[in-house]
Amino acid sequence: MTVVEARKIVTDFSEGVKNTEEDEFIFLEAFKFLIDEEHDPGDMMQLGGYYYEQRKFDLALKYYEMAATFDYDPAYECLGYIWYYGRTGKKDFEKAYKYFSKLMEKGDLVATYKVADMYKNGYFVEKSQETYEEIIEDLYPKVKDLTNLFDPVPEVFTRLARIRTEQGETEEAVNLYLYAKDFLAQRIGYNAFFGNLNIMKWLIDDLYELIDFDEDYFDFFDMYYLLKTPNKVEFYYEDTKVSVYSEEDEAGCAVCANGKWYRSRDEFFANIAVGDRKLTSVWRELYGFKLL
Repeated sequence: MTVVEARKIVTDFSEGVKNTEEDEFIFLEAFKFLIDEEHDPGDMMQLGGYYYEQRKFDLALKYYEMAATFDYDPAYECLGYIWYYGRTGKKDFEKAYKYFSKLMEKGDLVATYKVADMYKNGYFVEKSQETYEEIIEDLYPKVKDLTNLFDPVPEVFTRLARIRTEQGETEEAVNLYLYAKDFLAQRIGYNAFFGNLNIMKWLIDDLYELIDFDEDYFDFFDMYYLLKTPNKVEFYYEDTKVSVYSEEDEAGCAVCANGKWYRSRDEFFANIAVGDRKLTSVWRELYGFKLL
């Protein structure tokens, strides 16, 4: 294998389709070859991110730490997440704060809202709702006009929406949620990372605490609300009808789509596909939504 061949394999690999085990093996071998040959921290981060999305957190940590030896700022952000959530089995809020605050001082927007979260929850720092709200209020004007889908617009908007809800500013909260929903849906079309799907789920849950659900006009991601309780829905992708229903069980609600069962709405949104196309990657092309 040459560097050019390996780079083509990595570039051509698509996470928007259901890949075979052989596809994944070749992709991973090509990536490891590139890292061994070129020592690029960007490649280390990308491979670490792939493992993170696959929930193989020990391997993600390995490549994030490898990238951090190059003093690579994105690695510090990801290491902060590893330790904040205890992805490898142990939370370490001191380490998380160290990484996040280091980047916050450099103006990193993601690290800044994570430091805010640490004040809200009292993780390693003294709990302070006031400090949390001050940081989020300060972040809003910095992100509100950003257009890169991977900028933390929905993350900041949803946090501010919850603050506005507590303040009784329901209309502003709803507008913030709706903007964040549209922005996040576009991001998910490119990257259905479980973290992005979780944000969408929490957003939808919060939004429909404030407004009534319109049974005559809803979209793919609004199904997070419907699948929370027993419901039946149908919609189409190209010429294929997708019939979905949710059914209560001991864990909440399981979901069945065209005869295939998913243990939860999380598993449904992470895996639902027609042929080899994950529906999160083609959500714009879905149509004919109907609540039965």
